[in-house]
Amino acid sequence: DGGADWPKLTWMLDMREETNLVPISTFPMPDKEEFFRRGGRYGSHNMHENRPGPAYRSDEIIFATFFNAGVRVFDTKNPFQPEEIAYFVPATPKDSRVDSVQINDVYVDENQIVYAVDRFAGGLYILEMEIDI
Repeated sequence: DGGADWPKLTWMLDMREETNLVPISTFPMPDKEEFFRRGGRYGSHNMHENRPGPAYRSDEIIFATFFNAGVRVFDTKNPFQPEEIAYFVPATPKDSRVDSVQINDVYVDENQIVYAVDRFAGGLYILEMEIDI
């Protein structure tokens, strides 16, 4: 969409006081000039959730989807300055109606295998991480 609804941000909140949520930072965004031109949507969308049961859980590492900017991984050890530590942007899938990948959801299992899906044509991507988390 050429960034028509940019920016789609992910906010870090100080939630120590439930009645007074305070925004303290936003997650870094991939380069807008590169991704505006790719076609399709761009910006923060979904995150891997710390679900009960057999799934990856972390208080500091966040996995998120960014549509045409793929899957992004952030370290929030310093909540005032989240840092991108890894990313995966697949090539444009054949026959994609928006001429770009559109990563829509991400899940990380208990073995740190990442599953990401394209909402139109790319299907399921299964990734093994090359970072220590």
